[in-house]
Amino acid sequence: MASAHHAKIHPDDDIRMGALSGRIQKVALPVGLLLLGATVVLGSMNGDGFQRFFSSYLLSIVYWLSIAIGATFFIISQPLTRSRWSPVIRRQAEIVTSTLPVLLVLALAGILIPMFAGASGPYHQWVHPPADDHLVHAKHAWLNVPFFGARIIGYFLVWSGITYYFFKKSVEQDASGDAAITEHLRVVSAPAVIAFAVTVCFAAFDLLMSLDPHWFSTIFGVYYFAGCQIGNYATLILFSMFLQRSGKLQHTITTEHYHDLGKLLFAFVFFWSYSAFSQFMLIWYANLPEETVWFHVRWYTSWRDISLVLLFGHCMFPFIFLLSRWTKRWRKPLAFFASWMLVMHFADLFWLIMPELTPDGFSFHAMDVTALLGVGGVFLAWCARTAAKVNLIPVKDPNLANSLAFENY
Repeated sequence: MASAHHAKIHPDDDIRMGALSGRIQKVALPVGLLLLGATVVLGSMNGDGFQRFFSSYLLSIVYWLSIAIGATFFIISQPLTRSRWSPVIRRQAEIVTSTLPVLLVLALAGILIPMFAGASGPYHQWVHPPADDHLVHAKHAWLNVPFFGARIIGYFLVWSGITYYFFKKSVEQDASGDAAITEHLRVVSAPAVIAFAVTVCFAAFDLLMSLDPHWFSTIFGVYYFAGCQIGNYATLILFSMFLQRSGKLQHTITTEHYHDLGKLLFAFVFFWSYSAFSQFMLIWYANLPEETVWFHVRWYTSWRDISLVLLFGHCMFPFIFLLSRWTKRWRKPLAFFASWMLVMHFADLFWLIMPELTPDGFSFHAMDVTALLGVGGVFLAWCARTAAKVNLIPVKDPNLANSLAFENY
């Protein structure tokens, strides 16, 4: 809750990116493009018809997309829940969501356009199925390249439209101070959440679950959503700390805000674990061959090691330590666990994607790193570009005073 209703932005606080934005762009963009070029070169040298390239590139897209999707839910859920603690954090999430159109361009360039040109991309199991694979042929009405591409573009357009509108209204309020905008966004947020839920669920089915078109799980969309939220809150923690270490928002973001971000990170670590266990348990006790085959690959080959990493590193280890109040209020361990969860989130997506390419056992390639950092460089550069144009907090949000004076009890 807030202890005062008339708190103001500290006069010495720097709420603009300034020259920092340009410095980030000058490094992140060329490095990102260079690494993406290196990924293409490595893919051409691998001798597998770019199959590893496509899987590594998909992994990088869905990783950075998950962070933007998580930030999208954050900005549309705050007005819906009448949140008063979050305005000083919300602008960072809005900046992250601005990358969605860029991620669409990258997805088109590296996945969808090659598929329209005749390549199977990472979805070779249903783009070119064997003639006797009757199950996949029965799903052709849904799993075909034109319809698949149209759906993916549609999802991105929905997310981009929602985030553009919310960001635009937030910036307009910075200029006008119109408190009615907050109430308007609260009304709009209800249908936005519904559209978000449907599109994220089906995007998870299409982008990830369809890698093995024989397998299905109705909880898979929830599982991916939980990972998106982990990526979002870990990113917001590190983004806020980076800004403060760079001299921005020194008095605006406090231990109380980090405490709440840590609580939300902990909550979604638990929710991800619950979703993962629920999916596994239902499939395990039903013991149906068409469902267990997916977990068979991930348990009875060397992929089992990654399964154990996720069990202990993604679930038990962060759960035990984030449970403490002081871990969430002490910035160094909170930064460690935010970074740790971003690594574990990558391991989770790697575990979802790569066994479909190498089902006989664990495989890692330099392309997995170059593609991730390449897309990440473009992602970071665009965030810096967007941040340069706006205040780092919504300066005329009617709940800003409550957010500035926020205290946990």
